[in-house]
Amino acid sequence: MEPAAASLQPILILLAAAVLAVVACRLLALPPIIGYLAVGLALGPRALGAVSSDAMTQHLAEIGVVFLMFSIGLEFSLSKLRVMRREVFGLGLTQVSLTIAACVALAFVAGGGDWQAGLAVGGVVAMSSTAVVSKMLAERMELDTPHGRSIIGVLLFQDLAVVPLLILVPVLSQPADSIGAAIALGMGKAVIVLGVLLFAGPRLMRAWFGLVARRKSTELFMLNVLLVILAMAFLTSLAGLSLALGAFLAGMLISETEYRYRVEDEIKPFRDVLLGLFFVTVGMMLDPQLVLENAWQVLALLALLVGFKFALIGLLARAFGLPAGTALRTALALAQGGEFGFVLLAQAGALGVVGEALGQPLLAAMVLSMIATPFLINASNRIVLRFAGSEWMLRSLEMHRVAVQALETERHVIILGYGRNGQHIARLLEAEGVRYVALDLDPERVREAALAGDTVVFADSSRRESLIAAGVLRAAAVVVTFAESAEAVRAVAHVLSLNPSVPVIARAREDADIARLTAAGASEIVPEALESGLMLASHTLVWVGVPLSRVVRRVRAVRDEQYGLLRGLFRGASEEADASDEAQPRLHAVTLAGNARALGRPLDVAALEEIGVQVRAVRRPGARQRLSPQDAGVLQAGDVVVLLGVPEVLAAAEIVLLQG
Repeated sequence: MEPAAASLQPILILLAAAVLAVVACRLLALPPIIGYLAVGLALGPRALGAVSSDAMTQHLAEIGVVFLMFSIGLEFSLSKLRVMRREVFGLGLTQVSLTIAACVALAFVAGGGDWQAGLAVGGVVAMSSTAVVSKMLAERMELDTPHGRSIIGVLLFQDLAVVPLLILVPVLSQPADSIGAAIALGMGKAVIVLGVLLFAGPRLMRAWFGLVARRKSTELFMLNVLLVILAMAFLTSLAGLSLALGAFLAGMLISETEYRYRVEDEIKPFRDVLLGLFFVTVGMMLDPQLVLENAWQVLALLALLVGFKFALIGLLARAFGLPAGTALRTALALAQGGEFGFVLLAQAGALGVVGEALGQPLLAAMVLSMIATPFLINASNRIVLRFAGSEWMLRSLEMHRVAVQALETERHVIILGYGRNGQHIARLLEAEGVRYVALDLDPERVREAALAGDTVVFADSSRRESLIAAGVLRAAAVVVTFAESAEAVRAVAHVLSLNPSVPVIARAREDADIARLTAAGASEIVPEALESGLMLASHTLVWVGVPLSRVVRRVRAVRDEQYGLLRGLFRGASEEADASDEAQPRLHAVTLAGNARALGRPLDVAALEEIGVQVRAVRRPGARQRLSPQDAGVLQAGDVVVLLGVPEVLAAAEIVLLQG
């Protein structure tokens, strides 16, 4: 084999294995990190040996950590810290401090005063996985819940605590009599570098990025971002500090500029790929033979790690006033090792602060704890409802608040999500005298909107009991405003499982989401891309001289083709009579009760068309989507037939269906 091909072979093996592992994790609804760890463990030099853990691989992995720290720096915000100061500097600081103190005390008891190893291991154990936990919370739509805010607050402090720990751990390998001076020197350097950068950095960074952005070149902007990250990492390394600290400072400086979100989008592909490589190298660090020989020690450390962190975080959460259910969820989500724990453990192992006899089993226990985390989080609701007696009471109170808002409301609209779109819808409904109930999970938004008199409550719309309390069984319509298609599809499915006849109008950010929402059973989907395109086209046509009346007809024709239901509307009992409106087609839903004459035979579309009524759809209880008249087959009790026509012929069609 030629040298070039030989050097390419391990890279191809690594990439192919990583792709297959990530695909498997996606199919099993697991975080990709688990797949990367498995690839490193299987292909590393201590297992199959298909990929060597050479200096180049380790260097690229370190670059992955640099980009991760840069991303955390971008998230660093003084305003966020002020809002979450109780969770960050209360619960987070106490958890990290007590974990380190406990490990130091254990080292004194077990190791005869080896407090350096205890401190290093304490820093390792104190970390939880930001990458795994935050991703799972986002997928479960729990970032804005009480336990979600507590979890994110603790993770934020842990990420911040990495900065001094990265300075402190290398110092621990020095002689005991010089450690104090070395720590003071390292911290002094960090303070000086931090002070200079924070004093002069923001103004310089804003001016420099403004100069680059005015060139209007994506390539140049990307090159500049890479330059800033690596240059800051290089400068801190010259000062005797870590590369990761420089990357964190670079992210923190950019976070104060208006270019933060663009930078975050540009850097994400590099960060994810390099971070994946980092986790592969973590897997390579494991020695399977040594782990198997010490299997009982690994299992004991796993139980000690998860049990200690679960107990400590749960007790601290209760001490900080969190309800039992919230404290349990917080403890279950944070009772594992984290990616920065791997970084600190590798650093401590390379310097001899933590020996391989402890380092390998601890590394294996951390990997196993991260693999177990998705299962613990997914089972958290069942665990909490079983062991936290107050959780039932809190849920009942939440449902009571929702029900109070909706109890006296009939034929109302339920708005799922009270962001910008939800609030615009509410304003229009109010203007027409249509009552509504909005559900949202942002506590600050709910509080301010409720104070202003809006009918909005704090509730999770992905829960069936929330929808029932909001009156979905008697609602006139449900509007799903979520931008994420997965959340919207889940919401549509929950609504229709409770009330198959209610119209559901959903928002689609991309055209590709239309098919998924249609399959879920949405009555109408509003694609944002189409609407913005229609507005751009209509304004353009007017400006180039096309008569306004022709533009309006053209836009109406396109909308009629896209939105079939816009050719008719459901009329509510609260609508004022309008003579000019009586001649306009409207929608009417007819529910076939058990004594309807149309039951037991196919829908007679021809007979209805003869009297001037068009059959739009049939909604069948238990079906996930609307049925066309041709696909409906034999009509069944509970079927809802949606008709389109003028009022006088709709009445005749209802008689045909119900009485024959």
